[in-house]
Amino acid sequence: MNINKVVVIGSGTMGSGIAAHLCNANIPVVLLDLKTDIAEKAKERILKSRPPLLFEESKIDNLKTGNISDDFENVSDADWIIEAVVERIDIKHNIYDQIFKKRKKNSIVSSNTSTIPLKVLSKKLSDSDKKDFCITHFFNPVRYMGLLEIVREQLNDKNKIDLLKNFCESKLGKGVILCGDTPGFLGNRIGVYAMQIAMTEAIKMNLSVEEADAVFGRPMGIPKTGVFALYDLIGIDLMSDVLKSFKKELSKNDEFQKVTEDIPIIQKLIETGYTGRKGKGGFYRINKSDGKKILEALDLNKNEYFPSKKIDLQIKKINLLELINRNDKYGKYAWSVISKIILYSSSLVPQITKEYNDIDEALRLGFNWSMGPFEMLESIGLENFFSKIGNIDKNSFLDNLKKKSSNKFYDERQKYTNIETLAKIKKSVVKKDKNESAEIFRFNDFNIVEFNTKANALDYNSMDALMKATDKPLIIINESMQFSAGVNLNYVMEFIQKKDLKSVEKFIKYFQETCKHLKYCKNPVISAPSGLALGGGEEVLLQSNYVVSHTNIVMGLVETIVGLVPAGGGCKELLWRWTQSSQAKNDPDFAPLKVFDIIGYAKTASSPHEAKPLLFLDSNHEVIINRNNLLSSARAFIKNNKDLSTPEQCKFKLSGEQARKKMQKILDDLYDSKKILDHGMEVGKELAYVLSGGDTDLSKEINEDQMYKLELNSFMKLIETEKTQNRIIHTLKTGKPLIN
Repeated sequence: MNINKVVVIGSGTMGSGIAAHLCNANIPVVLLDLKTDIAEKAKERILKSRPPLLFEESKIDNLKTGNISDDFENVSDADWIIEAVVERIDIKHNIYDQIFKKRKKNSIVSSNTSTIPLKVLSKKLSDSDKKDFCITHFFNPVRYMGLLEIVREQLNDKNKIDLLKNFCESKLGKGVILCGDTPGFLGNRIGVYAMQIAMTEAIKMNLSVEEADAVFGRPMGIPKTGVFALYDLIGIDLMSDVLKSFKKELSKNDEFQKVTEDIPIIQKLIETGYTGRKGKGGFYRINKSDGKKILEALDLNKNEYFPSKKIDLQIKKINLLELINRNDKYGKYAWSVISKIILYSSSLVPQITKEYNDIDEALRLGFNWSMGPFEMLESIGLENFFSKIGNIDKNSFLDNLKKKSSNKFYDERQKYTNIETLAKIKKSVVKKDKNESAEIFRFNDFNIVEFNTKANALDYNSMDALMKATDKPLIIINESMQFSAGVNLNYVMEFIQKKDLKSVEKFIKYFQETCKHLKYCKNPVISAPSGLALGGGEEVLLQSNYVVSHTNIVMGLVETIVGLVPAGGGCKELLWRWTQSSQAKNDPDFAPLKVFDIIGYAKTASSPHEAKPLLFLDSNHEVIINRNNLLSSARAFIKNNKDLSTPEQCKFKLSGEQARKKMQKILDDLYDSKKILDHGMEVGKELAYVLSGGDTDLSKEINEDQMYKLELNSFMKLIETEKTQNRIIHTLKTGKPLIN
């Protein structure tokens, strides 16, 4: 049996998200709802969604819409029918009754529920129907969240479950974890508990919402939303309903019950319409003062809003042991939260899963944690944990670890999949080198470089690791959410504040040397990006020999936003690609103007499909839907291209002032219409100077080194200016661009 046609019933957020992602995989989908126009509106929402649910708009052609009354016949030839209607059991039972009367023999039927147990959903089904029925719990947004939990029971046809798992892994790119029928399954059981512990402990210890979010965030390897901002994002009222469901389904003596009780401040927010971002605000809100938007945070004691304060914990890297040993309220809070998460998670093994590793992976894939509870325990160290924790009564998992008297217990990562991943292959490393910004994993026939700074921002040490790792074929790949968000601007600004421009220039020169070395070294360099690949990160990709790209990627040269020009070879490389186009053969200014438009507007692509027309990706790439396959595909390229020759050197013939005049006309129009201001004009002029070739004309030839020099000179001119520095400082502080 193959899955060639899918019907999704219910076109709400989850139903439309699932349908959209099936479209991404080129699977024909029929989306049904009560009325056709409801499903049609969902189709419109899919097309307009931001971030986009589709890899490219044309994927919507795989989707047909209809209504349950007139178009239910589509169920009869579907291989997989997914129910994603409202969380009401009477409605679901009614739908199942219709589905199992119409469906073809051997088709798979599943529910996307996140709260209702499988045994309750299947209560009215015959044993033969139960064999083909399961829960497929996708996480929102479906395209971007890696986790898919398949909940099955003893009666299920194992072959069907395996088929569904393999399909969702290979075609939809999901990390598929098989779960038993327990409340909240794996991800939500621990993830929601962790959120509640983070919130209740913050209130108990009298921390502000900003302080709690600052700790229960990046320092713990958790997304920067923290807990209170995440509550706002999910919806405070929705979270309240989720907790009621847990309270109902869990046994009375389950530790989770202690954090399901109503919190007065939450009830007050819901009653007054402060349900989070979808309402008037929540724990945070946007307020206007003197015509300016101000982010305000709720004072939990006074129940009043005040301008939000940024909490700087002076933590640059995740170090849980250092965090929990801090002798301040933040250290005490971190220990209280982390220890309770570990205690609760370990108490559920083997009750909810025999593989503790799967709990970690569920938190990684479904909540974007960089490490799960058991990895946290390994990071802290068993000896350190047991010396601080005290009583571990009735926790057989921890009791067994304590008896073994070993400080290492973690056996294997990503047991849920047979795919060779970075996490798995690290176990077989021959040698490991590292510095403050990157690690080099050395194997017999290739090397891996993994960046490990915040958002994998690049600095001198990052470049050093890349340089040192090219003695063998090199794969640049990361386990974290981002490939690289670009050059580390904090690193650059530290030199600027010391008025040390020579060190800035030295770093940019080394960045250029490294990128050039990657492109022309004797061994192939393969980049395997996922997440953000912006600025300097994109420049590394542009000068790699081959790119194995995940479908969920954001690419672009965005330096103009902070008042700079790409200086790691980005201008040069993108210009070279466009000069190879057919249009450029007849018009010497076509390529410079095209690249001026792309870089000047800081255009980005949110998928490889969008990246190709901008030439952020050229023909030397492949696209992978399952992120776990990035490494194996990169290794396959190395194996199949042992005689790979280095690319030809770039040589340009550019028109200089002729092209600059055309670019200046564009800048003048933008300035007159106030789309750019004074400094935008200056940045545009520098970009124009680089892309036009500087003081040249069509009779002269420009080589790569000359282009690198043009980039460097313009970068240094701009970084010296107060207005560029103001842009950088503003962006680092607020995450938003400054137009000056």
